[in-house]
Amino acid sequence: MSAAVAPLSGKTAIVTGASSGIGAATARALRDAGARVAGGSRRVNEIDADVALELDVTDPASCERFVEQAGPADILVNAAGLALGREPFSESTEEDERTVFETNVNGLVRMTRLVLQRSLREPGHIVNIGSVAGRWAYPNGATYVTSKFAVRGFTRALREDLLGRDIRVTTVDAGLVETEFSIVRFKGDTTLAAAVYQGIDPLTADDVADCVLWALTRPWHVNVDEIVVKARNQASGARVHREP
Repeated sequence: MSAAVAPLSGKTAIVTGASSGIGAATARALRDAGARVAGGSRRVNEIDADVALELDVTDPASCERFVEQAGPADILVNAAGLALGREPFSESTEEDERTVFETNVNGLVRMTRLVLQRSLREPGHIVNIGSVAGRWAYPNGATYVTSKFAVRGFTRALREDLLGRDIRVTTVDAGLVETEFSIVRFKGDTTLAAAVYQGIDPLTADDVADCVLWALTRPWHVNVDEIVVKARNQASGARVHREP
C-alpha cells in the first residue's frame, strides 16, 4: 500500500461532461477533495462546479472557448460520452455513428490536445473515462464499442508520447453504471433503460468517481495506467449474472 497520497488542495481540474453521470460525480468528488473544478457541458445550468461553462466537445470553436475561459489546470478528466442504440450494426445510421464518434473519440482527442497545448500545467494528470466496451466487444453495440476501443488506444499512445514529461495518464474503464447513459442510449425509453440494470446491483457514478480520485491521489512517482471496474455480477462486457 502506498504510504502517502498527493493532496488535491490548490489544484485546478477540468471535467467534461460535468452536468450528469460520471462527470458530475467526478466534479463533486474533486471539489470535496479540495480541488477547484471547471466543469463543462452543453447543459451548463446543471453543472455543480466552481466554474460552470458551456461546452460541446463536438464543436471545435466551443472547445477552444472553454479552454480559454477555464484557464490553467493541473488535471483533465475527459468524461463526456454517450451511446446510441442497441441494434445490429446493419441497422445503424450515419447520424448516430457520427454523433457517437464525434463525442467519444474526436471530442476527447480534441479536448486533450487543446488542454495539453494551452493550459495543462506540469505536474499534470489526464484521466480518460473509457469503458469495458473498449476491452470486450458485445452484440448490438458496434459503434459504441468501436469508440471505446479508440479511446483505449489513444490513451496508450498518449502515455507513450508524454513519456519523460511530468504528466500522468490514466484510463478508467467501467462496466454497468446506472446513470442517464442508458436513457440516452435508448433515446428516452425509460423502460428499456431500466431493464439494463434489472437483477444486478450496478455501479454508481460515485463508484467510478472514487476510482478517478484514487488514481489522482497516488504518490507522484506512481502512474495508474488503467483501472477496470465492474459490478460484482458482471464478468465481461456482455456476460452478467442477473438475480431474480
